[in-house]
Amino acid sequence: MSGASLIAGTMIGSGIFMSPGWVLRYAGSAGASLLVWLACGVLATLGALCYAELGTLMRESGGDYIYALRTYGPVPAFLFAWSSVLVVRPASIAAGALSFARYAAAPFYPECGAAGPPPLVTRSLAAACVVALALVNCASVRLAAGLQNACTAVKVAALSAVALGGVVLLARGAAVHGLTDAFVAVSTSAASSDVSGATDADAGAAAAAAGAAAGQPAASTSSIGLAFYQGLWSYDGWNNLNFVTEELGRPEVTLPRAILIALPMVTLLYLFVNMSYLAAMTPAEILSSSAVAWTWGARVMGAASWLMPVAVALSTLGSANGMFFCGGRVCCVAAREGHTLSILSMAHVHRLTPAPALMFTALLSLLMVAWGDFGTIVNYFSFTSWFFYGITVSSLLYLRYVRPDSPRPYKVPLAAPVLVVITAACLVLAPILEEPHIEYLYVVAFILSGLLFYVPFVHLGVRYAGMSRITTHLQLLLQVAPLEVNRD
Repeated sequence: MSGASLIAGTMIGSGIFMSPGWVLRYAGSAGASLLVWLACGVLATLGALCYAELGTLMRESGGDYIYALRTYGPVPAFLFAWSSVLVVRPASIAAGALSFARYAAAPFYPECGAAGPPPLVTRSLAAACVVALALVNCASVRLAAGLQNACTAVKVAALSAVALGGVVLLARGAAVHGLTDAFVAVSTSAASSDVSGATDADAGAAAAAAGAAAGQPAASTSSIGLAFYQGLWSYDGWNNLNFVTEELGRPEVTLPRAILIALPMVTLLYLFVNMSYLAAMTPAEILSSSAVAWTWGARVMGAASWLMPVAVALSTLGSANGMFFCGGRVCCVAAREGHTLSILSMAHVHRLTPAPALMFTALLSLLMVAWGDFGTIVNYFSFTSWFFYGITVSSLLYLRYVRPDSPRPYKVPLAAPVLVVITAACLVLAPILEEPHIEYLYVVAFILSGLLFYVPFVHLGVRYAGMSRITTHLQLLLQVAPLEVNRD
């Protein structure tokens, strides 16, 4: 049950409160958006079961990094660590902080309505959230864990309230908007000035979703891929149990059981929540809202609607805190292999928190808060994540071929990794091939740019003469020392 709680608690964050409007925008119709949410849950479950086999085959903490290292060697593992440390985790924290800021500020800007608070207020509050979480996690492991437990309880209660509110609305005779003509494209004309900070990358998908008056069918392959990006963001965290495999008792039993408890539960909860949104609002109203749960609360809860943004803000705060709380694991494991700076693997000598890694992650998250909006961050975060998810699951197929006799306490059906690899390839390639944007090239170039650091500093072992002196000064300044790792 602890494993299932870890998976579900990490998955339920900002996505389900921020992404429904984006999924509807990209999918183009209410029916298609619900199918996307269901398909994302199925895909996340299959991916998690594939990771369960890898976790029982290689019982080391570190998740994707260890699987890539033990299967394909140091280069793919380094590129994963490079992308995870510098992009994926900071992007996840930044998106969670932006979601927190939008909901936390919403009650103080009622005149802004569905458009949400001013962008400067949102970004400033998100930056303050990142700094505060970094300080909490640097100060005390117990304090950070307590904050995580409290926020997990709030997020489950908030989602349950939304789902039950939808049941009450339907019992009173409310219709589920958009399902009469489920796959007729919804108009985005009412939402042309909606989510603040929308970029040119969103314009193509918005145009693809427009045209209800003409009765055109929903979306293109590219926009469906972007809809999956937004939906899968809400499910992200399904592989987090693999980062603590060494700490699990009987992982061959715990991993698959925890997955089969958590993933179906979260999938059903997400479907009920989206049905509740559609019972309270029309698709056009969902599209025009930058904070769907806030709009739902104002429509359904009346005078008590202020509780919804507070609950959602605490929920998204917990999601961002969880990223900080688990953030040092990849850094520490990669440092043991010589793939990251040694200072990033160190811990405070008294508080035993990975302070350097937390500070570094916080700095990168602040840059992403200043750089992008929620939708853009999630799109490029998902692109990078599924690129590596595909590589990791392909390692399962490779190991089935080269190590067929290795003991596998848990073995997933062969169709599952094949389907996940094909889907990952489609999610990565479809938006690039059909509607290319220069930003995707930047992401690929960034991933490959890791080779410019790998070759001299890891493969050739080049060291600057003053690096150890800098590391020593940083250790004294931050009061950190290398972690002692028990390799027995």
